[in-house]
This record gives sequence, C-alpha cells and structure tokens, in this order.
Amino acid sequence: MANIPASMEALIKEVKDHFSDQPKLGNMFENCFVNTYETTLKPHDDGKTFVITGDIPAMWLRDSAAQVRPYLILAEKDEHFARLVEGVVRKQFEYINHDPYANAFNEEGNGKGHQADETDMTDWIWERKYEIDSLCFPVQLAYLLWKATDSTAHFDEDFKNGVRKIIDVFRVEQYHESKSPYRFVRHEDRHNDTLSRDGKGALVKEGIGMTWSGFRPSDDACTYGYLVPSNMFAVVILRYIKEIAETVLNDEQLATEASALANEIDGSIQQHAVIPHEGYKSVYAYEVDGFGQFNFMDDANVPSLLAAPYLGYCSADDETYANTRQFLLSHGNPTYYEGDVARGIGSPHTPPQYIWHIALAIQGLTATSDEEKKEILEMFKRTDADTNLMHEGFHVDDPAKFTRPWFSWANSMFSEFLLSCMGKTVKK
Repeated sequence: MANIPASMEALIKEVKDHFSDQPKLGNMFENCFVNTYETTLKPHDDGKTFVITGDIPAMWLRDSAAQVRPYLILAEKDEHFARLVEGVVRKQFEYINHDPYANAFNEEGNGKGHQADETDMTDWIWERKYEIDSLCFPVQLAYLLWKATDSTAHFDEDFKNGVRKIIDVFRVEQYHESKSPYRFVRHEDRHNDTLSRDGKGALVKEGIGMTWSGFRPSDDACTYGYLVPSNMFAVVILRYIKEIAETVLNDEQLATEASALANEIDGSIQQHAVIPHEGYKSVYAYEVDGFGQFNFMDDANVPSLLAAPYLGYCSADDETYANTRQFLLSHGNPTYYEGDVARGIGSPHTPPQYIWHIALAIQGLTATSDEEKKEILEMFKRTDADTNLMHEGFHVDDPAKFTRPWFSWANSMFSEFLLSCMGKTVKK
C-alpha cells in the first residue's frame, strides 16, 4: 500500500483489525476501497477530477458520485481527498451546464461514444439518455462534501447555474408531452436502449406533479415515465438545494423554487405511487404513468425503492417503506431471486437469476437488524468469485458467472456498507 495516502492506509488497517476474525472481509475491503482510487480517478490541472466507471472510459454523472462517496469519510480530515471529491463535483457541474439531458461524458471533446443516436449529441457526450438521477447525484455529492468538510468553495457560479438548469429541466419534464424538447432513438437490437413513439417514450399524463424520466439508473428505458425512486431522490436533492440556497448562497428565490418543486413532487408520489398490493397493504410502485398504470418491481441500481432511506427520502421504519421492502425482498418482485449461494435483487439489465452486489449493499445499509446485516456480509464473502472485488450481477447458484469484472460503483458500495458495520458513515 506504499502508493496510497496515509489516511487511506490507516482506515484499511482499522477495518482489517475490526474484522480480524474474518480476514476475507478485510482483504475484500482493501481491494475494493483502493480500486476506485488507483484505477478510475484522473485529476486534471484545472482542479477538476474525471472519473471513468471502470471498464467503460466515460464519466457517468451517477456512477462517479457513488464511486467517490465513501472517500468523504477520509475527506473529513484529509485535504487531499477533500480536493479530489471537490474536483469531481466541479467536473460534474461543468457537464450539467454543457447538457443537463446527458448521462455520460467524454474526458475531452473527442466524439467518442454513441454518436449515431438520434438526439442532440455533441463531441463531449458519450451517451444522452435522460435520467433524473444523473442530475440528483451531483447535488447530493456537493451537499455531502459540504457536510463532511464545511467547505463551500464548490458552491460557485457553475454550481448555481447548474442547479437552476436542474430545476428548469425538472419543471419542463412535468409536462413532457407538450413542453419537452428531448427525444432519444437508438437503432440497435436491444429494445431497452431506445424510447418508443419516435423517441418520446410511453405516453404519460402531464401535470400530475412528478417529473418524467426517459431511462432508469440502469440506463434501460422506463416502462412508464414517472420513475418513482428517482422522483424520491429529486425531492431529497431539491431540499438540499433549498438548504444550500438559504445557508450559503443567500438566494431566497432559489430556495423558494426548490422547496415548492420538492413539495409538488413529494405530494404526487404520495398520491399516485402509493398503491394497495394484496398481502402487503399499500406499497410504492416502481413506475407509474398518471393514467392508472403502474409497475410493481424494483431495480438493483440506485436510486431504487429499496434505497429510499439510504437516499434520505424516508426512515427505514416508515410504514409504506416497510411494506414495500417486504414485497421487494420476496418472490412477488420479479427481479428478486434466490439460489444455492445467495438471494437478493437483480435487474432487467442483466440475465434472470443474476443479483447485484449494489443491491446487496443497499439491503445491508437499510437493514434495521444486526442479523440481516450479518447475513449480507456472509453473502458478500461467498459471491466475489475469489477475486476480492465486486461485480455487476452474478448468478445466485454460481458466483463465478458474473457480469463486469471491473465495476467501480459496486466496489464503493461494498466499501460503504462494510464501513457502516463499524459505525463509520458519511455525514449528512
């Protein structure tokens, strides 16, 4: 560990000492926690930090925030990590100001990525799938950096312009059918990679309060355009913007706008997305269209319904969440799988019978019992395929069958969960 910062080395030692009776966990943590730092972060001379996802050489707004989030624990006392995360925030808002509808960007204007897609591409954009969470994660990271370090330097003009664009886009997408300029068509065989109706997506009822999303955080197209967990996340970050506007920016108008939009979306979730389900009382639907159609499921990717307390939308003992969680971790959820080695939530993005390490981490981070947390730890230990790294999805009967051998987001989620088991959590 000679080439990593002393604060990281010290934390790794602390984890290994804490789990001295389970050396496998300590080795997994060391590999996962260091992996993002050594392989995906590219500090630039302008103070910004470019972050690749792992096996794809582009920066996803969502993934990059999740990848560095555990480093906020180090940033509390280590200026090096504080600057590194600040650089990620600055890069994210540079990209949001370039195009708030894009989800992934190139390191420079090199024209790489999905340039053949029918949408408003530029040379800087790798992919232009509009996803609510792509706008939420950078605000969350900026807020958490402030709480971890007390620094407000990153709340600059780029940040202020970016959050105004975010609010504008959320407002426009409350009326997607009549007001939105966005469309997306990809001419490939995989139907989840494109939107129906010549790129507009499935019809939704306008003006119900929630804001539309073209794609899920899996980068798969939404079945119904009001993606509930992403709207939950939007409520949380809009309230972050309100707090930042009041406390740091002294911008009462921005605070008022953010608060009003958060309340509209939240009210709409409670009105349109809480639906009776036989055997579970009322639960949150994953997607709705405003006309009465809904989708009972969850996806391993965050934001998910399972992650609602982790995101800060509700408490883990909230009645509707508790009902929803019970449903999600059952065979009623079409993406829940049980096998010889593991059980948990997968995704339509990966094959049937594959569950995700990210979903296991979220289950652990939202669990209210030590027994469930210990069960999750044991599943992590036996599902890394002896690589000491996390993967995207793996087969519930054979973890040697997995997708994405290099997936930084999953490594960081495991690291955050393991640290939480020691009482070390990101400040909020």
